[in-house]
Amino acid sequence: MALVHEWYGATGGSEAVFRHISALLPHAEQFVLWKDPDVDEPQLRESWLARTPLTRAKAAALPLMPVVWRTLTRQRFDVVISSSHAFAHTVRIGPPETKHLSYVHSPARYVWSPAFDGRGANPMLTLPRQALQKADVRLSRHVHSYAANSQEVRDRIQRYWKRDAVVINPPVDVDYFSSAPPADRDQPRDYLLGVGRWIPYKNFDLIIAVAEAAGLPVVIAGSGPEEANLRRLAEKASVPVTLLVRPDREHLRRLYWGARALVFPAHEDFGIIPVEAQACGTPVLGLRRGGLRETVVDGRTGFLVDTLDPADYVPLVRQLDPLDRNQLITHAATFSPARFASRFAEWVDHEAG
Repeated sequence: MALVHEWYGATGGSEAVFRHISALLPHAEQFVLWKDPDVDEPQLRESWLARTPLTRAKAAALPLMPVVWRTLTRQRFDVVISSSHAFAHTVRIGPPETKHLSYVHSPARYVWSPAFDGRGANPMLTLPRQALQKADVRLSRHVHSYAANSQEVRDRIQRYWKRDAVVINPPVDVDYFSSAPPADRDQPRDYLLGVGRWIPYKNFDLIIAVAEAAGLPVVIAGSGPEEANLRRLAEKASVPVTLLVRPDREHLRRLYWGARALVFPAHEDFGIIPVEAQACGTPVLGLRRGGLRETVVDGRTGFLVDTLDPADYVPLVRQLDPLDRNQLITHAATFSPARFASRFAEWVDHEAG
């Protein structure tokens, strides 16, 4: 058996899922396009692309990725399972009878969904994007079965690739976040919280605007290219804005437990962060799109909003107190690693057994 993943970073959500898959199938060979320099996982075998300068330019490497996945190795495997958010699902190893299964985090957003991922929205990229779309469909016809990390992604697979998929939500370490020490659990919950990569579509500027309109302090945790802009907004804000760069896991758990709500106005494929927050009894104020429609029970574990207007979020801040925090923790537990392991093993056994 072989497991394959795209480029491999140390902290990404898709990499965390791949590690869970690898733990379920410890004897499988593991392949990646390349590893980031800070990744210390010697079992990951890199493709020939890792020996080129393209590892520093993912956009430039995109057209070559389908070729890499067809020239990865001459080894023969009975089953190949890909963890795909770009072109890993096009991997083809071995003879025609090899079973190829693919767990999809999303069809490549910059290729298929430029409307909500600006990396592919440049009009000059229209023709290259169309060529990549055709290649994406043509080179994946051999895939025996797909699994999607959410209903949102299943819908995209049906719309873009004309294929069906079973939904297997990714694993979230809910036990870690729910089992915080008393000092964390007894905080006053007196600020709003934003967590994630500081990039435009995450709408951290909106989170600050919501906090200002609600008259509450806000903590923004993460890192990314929008840092300078967020610091300018923080200096001008009428409420205290704290920016925390790359807080460790323990610090993040403490932040969740101290927050009045996680504000999450982003269109995500699934969204692990909102589940982590709910595991800490912290409700979510988010956008009624994408994975949040599956992870947040509107009116019970948070509130979903149809717009990006801060004025629509502020009244909901005042409706958070009646929510049952224990119910949030119970709901988050349905996204546990144990449930993922059970459903993933069932899928593999059924499709490749």
